[in-house]
Amino acid sequence: MKGSGARSDASQRAASQFPKLYNKEPMRAGIDTGGTFTDFVFWDGKRIVTHKVRSTPDDPARAILEGLAAGRPREIVHGSTVATNALLERKGAKTSFVATAGFEDILDLARQNRPHLYDWFSSGRPRLVADDSKFGVAERILHDGTVQKPLTEATLRELADALANAESVAVCLLHSCANAEHERRIGQALREAGVRVSLSSEILPEYREYERASTTVVNAYVSPLMAGYIDRLSRELERTRLRIFQSNGGSIAAGEASRQAVRTILSGPAGGLVGAAAVAKSLGIDRFIGFDMGGTSTDVSLYDGAAGYTTEAEPAGFPVRVPMLDIYTVGAGGGSLAYFDGAGALRVGPQSAGASPGPVCYGSGEDLTVTDANLLLGRIDPEKFLDGAMSLDIDRTRRYARDTGVPERQLAAAIVEGANSNMERAIRAISIERGHDPREYALIGFGGAGALHACDLADRLEMRKVVIPAHAGVLSALGMLVADCVRDYSQSVLTDDPARVFPILEKRARRDLAEQGFADCALVRSIDLRYKGQSFELNLPAERIDDFDERHRRRFGYRHENCAVEAVTARVQAIGRLPDEDRLDFTAPAEIPTFTSIYVPPGWKRTDDPAGNAVLVRK
Repeated sequence: MKGSGARSDASQRAASQFPKLYNKEPMRAGIDTGGTFTDFVFWDGKRIVTHKVRSTPDDPARAILEGLAAGRPREIVHGSTVATNALLERKGAKTSFVATAGFEDILDLARQNRPHLYDWFSSGRPRLVADDSKFGVAERILHDGTVQKPLTEATLRELADALANAESVAVCLLHSCANAEHERRIGQALREAGVRVSLSSEILPEYREYERASTTVVNAYVSPLMAGYIDRLSRELERTRLRIFQSNGGSIAAGEASRQAVRTILSGPAGGLVGAAAVAKSLGIDRFIGFDMGGTSTDVSLYDGAAGYTTEAEPAGFPVRVPMLDIYTVGAGGGSLAYFDGAGALRVGPQSAGASPGPVCYGSGEDLTVTDANLLLGRIDPEKFLDGAMSLDIDRTRRYARDTGVPERQLAAAIVEGANSNMERAIRAISIERGHDPREYALIGFGGAGALHACDLADRLEMRKVVIPAHAGVLSALGMLVADCVRDYSQSVLTDDPARVFPILEKRARRDLAEQGFADCALVRSIDLRYKGQSFELNLPAERIDDFDERHRRRFGYRHENCAVEAVTARVQAIGRLPDEDRLDFTAPAEIPTFTSIYVPPGWKRTDDPAGNAVLVRK
């Protein structure tokens, strides 16, 4: 079967071609584990070296160790899908939930919102905590932090005994964002007993009990798997400093990622946006739409002078309120499966062939995918896939296409059209539906398959400029080497003064980053604001709170000039700057060709800049 030796070929090629680079002491590596491929970018201060290996979903660390077969870098910045996959596949730790007595069912009660109001067959909200794993604690703190009912030592001992054998525990007491004393005492007691604990006052010290509880439970659910994964990598790479990329576009120490794995849910896509922003800056582009099409999914984002952030993500249906780059994900990638539904209509995605078995052309897949369609249309050279490290079986793909009874090129074109429609809707969702005209933005296409579809999407949206970065196929891993260390801190201020809270958060930020080796850091203040009585907020820089009315009008189409504005949450983002000698120069020469096939349809003209970025404009 063609392609079966892709993993060993890539590792052997890395070992034979780059031994001098691998043995250099200053080398850093960015590694992005995707659903289909694991991407590697190496930087020795002068050159960029890239390669890919097939991901190993059953053991993600195996692909990483294969890709590092030639040697060990000094530092690795790693975007991991361990937390994401544990949540999506429901393979996390058995989680217990501790709440104030009477509020044990807050996760099931949730909000009044019903996403499937008229669906008689809806399975209801997903659950991560079983009924017999909920525990109520006799204590009560009021909204202003006043203790109404103290937490007694007897209650604490009883709880510790009940949870002595728990695998992972999430603690979310009522109003702990105003006074975290009771949560801290519970956390201390359980940790002394050897239990892994996630406290809401550490994960998300913000008001709204349901979202705070959900975020804490998700962290408790995925952190044990992340900790085991990181421990294994750390043992195998004992002389390598390991940092984990976060959803907010920055990295954190591996130990911290073990404790707060919820912050890594979208780490891979975040790396891509950081890399795209670096490419855009080099080209003088300050407004772009990022289009990251990988093997399993497509991630789109809008960059309007700066990256957008959100605290309202719901991965796998669970509210997660930690700050993350505003990235919209759809199940459309090179490995998206094409099939005919019960009515005979062609559908594409969201199911994916993944790394195993992969598309039909990989030699083991049994269902046609978008990659197969691009191969049949001549957009991919079957002998030069992954720069020749892996060949594609076009004859096998043609046999499977013939079995459908639809002419080969007609079928392939329809599959590509279906995938493009799915991705166009995603771009419209983050642009037109939010008041942005995509015609005013460039489209930066990256990911393993982005360059094959970028021009088609630009045509659909009447966009005039498309950029394909020189290292488009591994841009997420490259972005991880460009990014700084970033930490987020927040505190609800509904009953407090932001001016008092900001210095407290900044003191913590300086201490934490100093422990990670950053003697100095940049601190950025922002505030979540709303009209009094509203149930949603807008985040503004602390020095621009007077712009709230206009920002509200732009986002929602109206403003209440005479309505009182209240502060809800104070936020501080701490940025530890990388030393200049560690920061990757993405304009540096590449040691090997990149893994990107660019499809330029009629009506488009291509030029390349000195750094190798392809710029396509409509004629």
